Amino acid sequence: MQRKAYVSGVAALLAALLAGCTGSSDDGGPTDGSNPGDSGTATAAAEPGRYRTLPEPCGSVEPDTLDALLPGIPEVSDEEQREKLYEGTATLTYDTDRKVGCRWKVDSAAATDHLFIDFERVVSYDTAVSDDSQAEDVFARLRTEADLPEPADTDAESSGSESPDKPTDAVSNSLTPSDPDASPSSSATSAPDTTPADLQPRLLEDLGDEAFLNDVLSSAGSTAKQRTVTVAFRTSNVVVTIQYEEQPATVGVVPDSKEMQDRALNLAIELAETLAG
Repeated sequence: MQRKAYVSGVAALLAALLAGCTGSSDDGGPTDGSNPGDSGTATAAAEPGRYRTLPEPCGSVEPDTLDALLPGIPEVSDEEQREKLYEGTATLTYDTDRKVGCRWKVDSAAATDHLFIDFERVVSYDTAVSDDSQAEDVFARLRTEADLPEPADTDAESSGSESPDKPTDAVSNSLTPSDPDASPSSSATSAPDTTPADLQPRLLEDLGDEAFLNDVLSSAGSTAKQRTVTVAFRTSNVVVTIQYEEQPATVGVVPDSKEMQDRALNLAIELAETLAG
């Protein structure tokens, strides 16, 4: 009889333990095996970026725009050669959904012009970080590398009258259409080696979600000076970079800053519209 009582006691203990592990919703106990403190809902993944693909870069620039940026193209009389210059050269890439670019190099009677455009679609591999946030970080690094100067104090300027041909920082107000039929020599002048204050490197408004412009003139030397104008902007998870360079054929001639900036900004607007379309 003692052995039977022992077995019955063990059975009763097991039954009590099992009852304690199978609580119902009525007594507030967990019903799905989740850990205490677990809300039972998964953390929502960060939003993907707007863009899944990229445009074809060499076909993204209109011929009239290339005529303005690369004045040597209209000078070419051979139609087949001229068409080849319009086509540009695609940059080497292993994933056209992530990064594409195109280059042009054209000689004219007055200068040699280079144009490079680059599209980068940024993708975040961290489910807690959105593609847009990752693209913001990429663009911030580009802006830091550009080493833009601090904005000038414009309080004194705002109190006076503005020159009619003075551009503003807002892209929509700073651009004037370039004349494709203008003489190539108009893109370079014998101006001083300094960039006017209102054409200094700066952040831009009304271009994508954020944008900046950089303008660098090569240091003095025995050869003609080269000016490089860079415009970069971000739209959602795509970062676009435009690099426009000009080196005059004549020593002592300095490429015109305003003209080159206007041309590069016109192209930037064109590419932004292509992405928006």
